[in-house]
Amino acid sequence: MRFIIFGLGAVGGTFAAALAKSGHEVVGIARGAMLEAVKANGLLFRTPQGSERVRFAVVATPAEIAFVDGDIVMLTMKSQDTADALVALRDAGFGDRPVICAQNGVNNERLALRYFAKVYGATVMTPADYTIPGEVSCFGTPRHGILDIGRYPSGTDDIATAIAAALTNANLAVTPAEHVMRSKYGKLFENLANVVEAALGNRNARLESLGKAADAAGERNLLAEIMAAVRSEADTVYRAAGIDRLDIGWASERRKGVMELGQVDGYVRVGGSSAQSLKRGTGSIETDYLNGEIVLLGRLHGVPTPVNAVLCTVGRELAGQGAAPGSMSVEELARRLGL
Repeated sequence: MRFIIFGLGAVGGTFAAALAKSGHEVVGIARGAMLEAVKANGLLFRTPQGSERVRFAVVATPAEIAFVDGDIVMLTMKSQDTADALVALRDAGFGDRPVICAQNGVNNERLALRYFAKVYGATVMTPADYTIPGEVSCFGTPRHGILDIGRYPSGTDDIATAIAAALTNANLAVTPAEHVMRSKYGKLFENLANVVEAALGNRNARLESLGKAADAAGERNLLAEIMAAVRSEADTVYRAAGIDRLDIGWASERRKGVMELGQVDGYVRVGGSSAQSLKRGTGSIETDYLNGEIVLLGRLHGVPTPVNAVLCTVGRELAGQGAAPGSMSVEELARRLGL
């Protein structure tokens, strides 16, 4: 198998480096400064076990690749970029080969199935950062991450099993999943906090330094109120839509001893994918495909979702303004949400 990693960011970079290190042929598709940096010097892959510069082929577009039997594409770009990527892949002649949607959200698989017959969903639990061109820091340890993979809309097959084996060999814990969308909806539920983290920043260190001070307690209470409101809407929407989600949060037993959060020497974690988008100043954010999915489902099933709708607006504003992670206070965000 040759793995084509379409979207060389935090998750895509982790996959590319891990697969290349384990002996698999890898082609990355990247853009901008990341493309130029990896072309020139390879990818600096940082983990709790150390740092290593990993080299593999990298191109700007699918049209630069001569596809062969055995090729597998892993889509790892943000959901707002998926539609254009799929058209580029189709027009480049990818043909009847497997496409794996290793992305946040639940809309990518449906989009991919318009163009390709062999579509797989992958639920990705990989705490990794990309903020510096040519560098990716993965904090998962001892495994780089945990994945569920299955055919879309359901089922498993020999291809899913082979992909799971290859990724497991690359130090990822991978499970073929008969109903992969259950865990993808579980991951979506967790990702509803991404825009909150992007707006407020990584506040753990400051809260810890404040200890039991009143302002720290106040912030914690407000943050808890915000997240309770966000997730209450999601729970109500899921019930109305008949969606059964699998719990894949940090408290899940499957993570313990398999993939926990470690430290990477010389790098402080920015946070999730949305905070990283603000940090890099990309001008876009995937909130419309995370909290926006809850809004969409709410409108389809007659469930009000005002908190998630406002968070979509907040995400677009932050990205459009070029705001840095942590540019809002908890009090300001709570006011915007009407809490």
